[in-house]
Amino acid sequence: MKTAFIFSGQGAQYAGMGKELYDSFECVRDVFDKADKALGLKITDICFKEDERLNETEYTQPALLTMSTAVCRLMEEKGLKADCVAGLSLGEYSAHVASGTFDFEEAVQLVRKRGRFMTEAVPAGKGAMCAVLSLSEEKIQEACDEVKDIGRCMIANYNCPGQIAIAGDKAAVEKAAEIVVEKGAKRAVMLNVSGPFHTSLLKPASDKLSEELKHIEIHDMKIPVVTNLTAEAVKDKSQVAEILTKQVMNPVKWDQSVRNMIADGVDTFVEMGPGRTLSSFVKKIAKDVGAEVSIYNVEDIKTLEKICGGLGL
Repeated sequence: MKTAFIFSGQGAQYAGMGKELYDSFECVRDVFDKADKALGLKITDICFKEDERLNETEYTQPALLTMSTAVCRLMEEKGLKADCVAGLSLGEYSAHVASGTFDFEEAVQLVRKRGRFMTEAVPAGKGAMCAVLSLSEEKIQEACDEVKDIGRCMIANYNCPGQIAIAGDKAAVEKAAEIVVEKGAKRAVMLNVSGPFHTSLLKPASDKLSEELKHIEIHDMKIPVVTNLTAEAVKDKSQVAEILTKQVMNPVKWDQSVRNMIADGVDTFVEMGPGRTLSSFVKKIAKDVGAEVSIYNVEDIKTLEKICGGLGL
């Protein structure tokens, strides 16, 4: 068995995420408590209660990092080890924490700033993202080109076969969403995020993040981290800051990342954190390449029991 730990990105969050595991396991409580202290606020309240801050990027990002890291620590305590790690967008930071590249307390402060920088670059309501289902990349690009008079719109995420996300100025994305359906897309779904992530509109955030990363201690990676930017494993810790600086304003190559992990022999994927979005992507990618893989997600007691039973932990 060759195992990849994969980590959720923004949009996967929901009120109550992590509560069952927090109530049941000391190692989970420890991660949440460290986040509270590092941030100077109750991340537990943001995650567990009906708190509108959970959908504000500045708070969403540390909340997701905390939840994902807590689940990862729990699975490691259960004896599960990763051969490689990857995360979609924000999830790449969770992957680096799992690999030991970043100390958790520094990472959770960093992603809060990252969220703030992203919001400042394109204030909420000005940008948007949309998932386009069952349409070729060429026709999606045509739709983006056709709305240039309205605003900026570009491909932001290569999620899996049949799903590519576009992002940009809100009016342009909404018009492009109409056009892709006219061109034959099965659906165009507006996403629950507050900005046009992974586009050139995030250049101001990228610049600020670059400065912030200069003050973060980056350690040697204990586990290979597959990056969204190139879909390849990061070779050396000296590359991390530059990759993460570029990652925020460049397309996420998740589809190719998973293909590369499968080609490298990964046959078991474990999604750490809320939801099953990445699990569904992996399932479609594996089917497309004809690979037999096992896929688990861990977010509560039920899913924890399922993986422990399935892998004999």
